[in-house]
Amino acid sequence: MTLMGQMMQVPLLISSLLTHAARHSGDTEIVSKRVEGDLHRTTWAEVAVRARKVAQALARLGCQPGDRVGTLAWNGYRHLELYYGTSGSQLVCHTINPRLFPEQVAWIANDAADRVLCFDLNFLPLVEKLAPQLGKVEHFVLLAGRSHMPASTSLPGLLCYEELVEAETGDYAWPSFDENTASSICYTSGTTGHPKGAVYSHRSTVLHAYGAALPDAMACSARDVVLPVVPMFHVNAWGLPYATALVGCKVVMPGPHLDGKSLFELFEQEKVTFSAGVPTVWLGLLTYMQQNGLKFSTFKRTVIGGSACPPAMLRTLEDDYGVEVIHAWGMTEMSPLGTLAKLKSKHDVLDAVSRRRILEKQGKGICGVDMEIVDDERRPLPWDGRSAGNLVVRGHWVIDHYFQTEASPLIEVPGRDGLWFPTGDVASIDADGYMQITDRSKDVIKSGGEWISSIDLENIAVAHPAVHEAAVIACAHPKWDERPLLVVVKKPGAEVTREELLAFFGGRIAKWQIPDDVAFVDELPHTATGKLQKLKLREQFKDHKLPT
Repeated sequence: MTLMGQMMQVPLLISSLLTHAARHSGDTEIVSKRVEGDLHRTTWAEVAVRARKVAQALARLGCQPGDRVGTLAWNGYRHLELYYGTSGSQLVCHTINPRLFPEQVAWIANDAADRVLCFDLNFLPLVEKLAPQLGKVEHFVLLAGRSHMPASTSLPGLLCYEELVEAETGDYAWPSFDENTASSICYTSGTTGHPKGAVYSHRSTVLHAYGAALPDAMACSARDVVLPVVPMFHVNAWGLPYATALVGCKVVMPGPHLDGKSLFELFEQEKVTFSAGVPTVWLGLLTYMQQNGLKFSTFKRTVIGGSACPPAMLRTLEDDYGVEVIHAWGMTEMSPLGTLAKLKSKHDVLDAVSRRRILEKQGKGICGVDMEIVDDERRPLPWDGRSAGNLVVRGHWVIDHYFQTEASPLIEVPGRDGLWFPTGDVASIDADGYMQITDRSKDVIKSGGEWISSIDLENIAVAHPAVHEAAVIACAHPKWDERPLLVVVKKPGAEVTREELLAFFGGRIAKWQIPDDVAFVDELPHTATGKLQKLKLREQFKDHKLPT
C-alpha cells in the first residue's frame, strides 16, 4: 500500500504572493513613471489594498469567475494592481500588446472575449478607433484619475479607474480555489497567421516565480531594486511582477518612457540594481550613455532575452559598464523562462575568453523545465555542443494547448517520457547542459546541404564599429540552393563598404559561411516584441541577385 504524505494542501495561488509581499515587505516602494509624466510612489502594502478594491470593483461591474479582463497598459502600479486584482479574484488577466497592428489588437480582444478593457491614457485614441469592433467588451476603463478623463469621447460609458477603486472598501478576502484555474492569457506575436493564446494557471505562474528567483536564474532578493524594462504586456514582463512580490523587493516601473535618457535617469535616481529587457532597448540606452560619457552607479545585473544578445553588447555592458549580463531564452508558450546563462564553479579556472563563450550561450534549463534536441525523425541528439537539432521542451510552466484549439501542438520523443512542445528553434546543447540557439527553424540557411547559422553571422557583423544593427537572410542561389545576404543599418555618421564588411568576417568564421553580399538599409523591421522580422526582409529582398 502506498504511503501518502501528511502535509497541508494549500493551493498555489497568485494572491498568496501579494499577501506575502504586503506582510513582510509592506513598506517597500513601488515607483512608477506615469503616462501623465510624473513620478508616483506607493508600497506593496498599498498595492495589496488597492488590488482587493480592484477585485471588488470588477465584481460590481458584473465580472464572474473565468471572465477575461483585457489591459492595454505600460509598466506601472495600476497595471500591477490589475494583475493581482483580476487573477486573485478568479478572473483572467489578459494583457494585450499595443504595439501590434490595430486589427490584431481587436482580433485578440475578441478571441479572448474580454468583458472589460482597461487602458492607459495614451491608448485612448486607439481604443476609440477599435471600439466598434470590440463587440464583446462591456466596460471601458481609463487608467487615470478624474482630472485626466477626456472632456468628450466616442466610448460608451467610459469609466474612471481611480473612481472605481476609491468607491470600494478593500474589505475583501481573496478566495481559495483550484490552483489549476486560469490566471492570465498572453498571445504570441502572430508572425504567421493569427496570434495564439497561451493560458497560464495559478500553479504554473507561482512555480515560474519561484524558478525565476533562483540563484542561477534571475537571482532576485529583497535587497534588489528591480526595473523591468520588458513590458508587462510582453509575456507578463517575464514573470517579474510575480517574482518581485515573492522576494518583496523595490520595483521601479518606467511606463512608456523607454528612451535612453529617461531610462538612465530613472536607473540612477532610484538606485536600480537589476533589470531585464530585449537587446534593442539596451542598444538605445548604451548609445545614449556612450554619446554622453555616462556610467552606472548601482546597476549590476541584467537579463537579456527576447532575441539573442549580440556578444559585442555583452562585452560592452560587462567590460565598459560593469554590468553582469545573464543571457536568457524562453517563449510565450513557456511563461516565458526556459534557460539562463550563468557559470558553474568549475568554469572559474577558464580564461576570460572561454568563460565568455559559455555566457554567450542561452544557458542551462531552470529546474522545472526539461529540454532535448531532436532530428527530423524526432530522435534525441547527443549533448556534445556540436550536434544541432530541433529544440523541444516540457515542464511545469509549458503549455499543452493553445486557447480555443482542440489539436495539441505536443509531440512524442522516442525513448523519452511524456509529450514535448516543439519550440521552432534549432539549437545545440553541450555536455554541461548549456543550450545555444543556432537559428529559428524557418531562418536557418541551407547552403549545399549544410546549415549556416544566421545568428552567428549577425553577431560578427554587429561587432564591426560601423554597424548599428544587422540581419542575415537566405537568398536563392542556382548552385547552392541558398546563400546568406547581410542586411545592415550603419551607425549615424559611420561609413563602411560592402568589401570592408565581408573582409571583416575573415578568420572569424569558415570561409564558405561568409555572406555573399551586403545590402545597406535605413532601418530593419521588428515585431511588436522587438524581434527582427525576417519574413518582411525575405519579402523585401526576394528578387535580390547575388553577385555570385
